[in-house]
Amino acid sequence: MASLQIIIFDVCGTACALHRGAVREFLPLPRLWRPPALPRPVAGFFNLGGDAVPVLRLDVLFGLQKGEGEPEADLYRHLILIGASGSAGPNALLVDRVLDVATVNTAQISDVRQAGTLNGCVEAEVTWSDRLVHLLSAERILLAEEQQALAELGRQMQSRLNEWAVPA
Repeated sequence: MASLQIIIFDVCGTACALHRGAVREFLPLPRLWRPPALPRPVAGFFNLGGDAVPVLRLDVLFGLQKGEGEPEADLYRHLILIGASGSAGPNALLVDRVLDVATVNTAQISDVRQAGTLNGCVEAEVTWSDRLVHLLSAERILLAEEQQALAELGRQMQSRLNEWAVPA
């Protein structure tokens, strides 16, 4: 029986997942810099080895609301680094918590209609620990126009970061 390895995480009480191959690494939430006039879905940028990495807020992108009474939850938030290094560069997804790295078999996976999700970003639904998890496509979380705008913001932030680089 075929199996699939996924990364399961929580966003405002909604369980989501990504293919393990789409994820570079998990990081604790660093201090982000947020220039004025950034779009709401961009939480800010952080410096990762000299690269300005944009951080996307999945709660805002998906229109989810946080529950009241959990201010300490921000202390445990994670970043999921996705995308390749190079021309486009990596992006990071801000999530409430990474829950598990799991291997699921095909019997646990159900197809979803592409038309039922924004930009077809939900590829399938997976049953995990008696929960229904939305398996996301890392490539389709943003619309093409949003990807272009984010790439331009990334170039601007990279230029700003490079101005502060000290020659060796």
